[in-house]
Amino acid sequence: MAVTAQMYGQFLINTPTNVTGTYFADTSGQQFAHDQVTRFLSNSKLTPRIIRDKALADVPMSSHGFVLFDDTVVDKDFSRKIEPARQQYSGNAHGIVRGIGVVTCVYYNPDVDQFYALDYRIFDPDRDGQNKLDHVWDMLDGLTVRNVAYGYVLMDSWYAVTELMVHIADLGKIYYCPLKDNRKVDDSGNPHGGKKAYRAVSTLQWDQTELERGKFVKVFGFPGNTKVKLFCVQVSTNRTDYVVTNDLTQGSADGVRKASAIRWKIEEFHRELKQTTGIEHCQARKQRSQRNHISLCIQAWMIMKAAARAANITIYEQKNKPLRDYVTDQWRRPYTVFA
Repeated sequence: MAVTAQMYGQFLINTPTNVTGTYFADTSGQQFAHDQVTRFLSNSKLTPRIIRDKALADVPMSSHGFVLFDDTVVDKDFSRKIEPARQQYSGNAHGIVRGIGVVTCVYYNPDVDQFYALDYRIFDPDRDGQNKLDHVWDMLDGLTVRNVAYGYVLMDSWYAVTELMVHIADLGKIYYCPLKDNRKVDDSGNPHGGKKAYRAVSTLQWDQTELERGKFVKVFGFPGNTKVKLFCVQVSTNRTDYVVTNDLTQGSADGVRKASAIRWKIEEFHRELKQTTGIEHCQARKQRSQRNHISLCIQAWMIMKAAARAANITIYEQKNKPLRDYVTDQWRRPYTVFA
């Protein structure tokens, strides 16, 4: 008998923390040896298309839907021999770590207040020559090809580059993107202001009306006299975001704050993925093995998340319920007795 994707995915859902091939073999009732798990991971080819197809078949779409893009680093700092791992910045660690970069696309449906994994790409520029922006562009165009219904795109400031924002507008979608503090804009209203009219967004002056309703600006590098709406949004007592949108009818800073807050759903996805599937714990060295493991972890998350929604519980409760039931049973029939 050979190890299958269904078996490995079931293992990821079942195991509390240990995702090694040895533990797979030890808990399989002597059906498999650990090298069979190794061969399955290295010989299979599970691509992002599997995630896309599953999502498009199951995710409820809405014309008011939000598409969220961001990246996360699957920490592999414990090993120097895992092929796709590389030194890169991790927002979670607030520094440089060794890991596998994964660019993700999450769909949020405000009609049902739920988010779903929609697509992903492995960041491996040494292998495919693609940067993170290339991956976002590719996933975004894939939504158009597949006629995915949505109205809004949310991204981190790292992705808020001119070409991508213009492309989103050309697709007829609305974006809300925070700008980096040094991004240059012109709020003078003078169509012939020239380069001298552009200033770092963090140096702009705001009156009370502009703080409440935003201001029209030109972003340096945007084509022609294209104008967008800029908002100064107080995220917390220690943080202010400068959020730009191509929705020129948007007149409420509070509305922008609420729309931008939806972007954190993708961080929630990353956290759940790492804490419930063991995505960071695979020790396989081959790049194909790691890619297959990541694909199956995302699939395992999708299945657990759907079950948790149906049961009206969190994915953490869904993951830990079998372990809790086991501990409960041990009170009645302990494997080892404390005496």
